[in-house]
Amino acid sequence: MHPGMIIHYDLKPLPAFPVQWVTEITHVIEEQLFVDEQRFGPFRFWHHQHHFNDHPLGVEIEDIIHYVLPFGPLGTLAHRMLVEKRLEEIFEFRKQQLSQAFRS
Repeated sequence: MHPGMIIHYDLKPLPAFPVQWVTEITHVIEEQLFVDEQRFGPFRFWHHQHHFNDHPLGVEIEDIIHYVLPFGPLGTLAHRMLVEKRLEEIFEFRKQQLSQAFRS
């Protein structure tokens, strides 16, 4: 992973509603953090910091995410009805996958 790296995602937030999402890795501090920012996609703004912190049992991952949805009040409604829950599901899935992959 390196600054300038571009990652393409194909998402389906709703059936029959595909969304393309492109992020760029903008900062990397080896073994400490990396940052991705949206270049194209469903958000008006997306900035995601991934921090890796020492923990007595290994490494703790801390995500700091700032994002803004488009469409003003409709975006706020979509956040309450769909986006917030979906983001929670994505991070819970990642947590489970990492726990399985690094189970001791």
